[in-house]
Amino acid sequence: MPPGGLADEKPSNNNLAVNEGTHDSRRSTRVPLKVTVEVKGRGYGFKCIGETVNVSLHGALIQTHAALRADEPISIYVHWSRKRAAARTVYISSENPLMCGIELEQPGNIWGVSLPPDDWGG
Repeated sequence: MPPGGLADEKPSNNNLAVNEGTHDSRRSTRVPLKVTVEVKGRGYGFKCIGETVNVSLHGALIQTHAALRADEPISIYVHWSRKRAAARTVYISSENPLMCGIELEQPGNIWGVSLPPDDWGG
């Protein structure tokens, strides 16, 4: 069981469909992936659990159990990969304030995607 006591199912690459076929201004391909994350506010005691909806080399769309603020610096811990990264919120859904987009300060595959898209490098 990973730290924090939450059991995560390991993502299967058979269930990962890479979003292709549409050209947009994304810096890296988004991959649908559901893994448990822990979000902490940097500089104060805020903490909540969430789940990724899709991930990329540069960030993720996540569903949290508590609302985050726009442009908020956060730390994100991915239970599946046991990796932590500094990030910030860049999008809050007006229809669902628990759905937000985050951007990693340093791009990376913190999500544990074992067969990442070509544009993720590595």
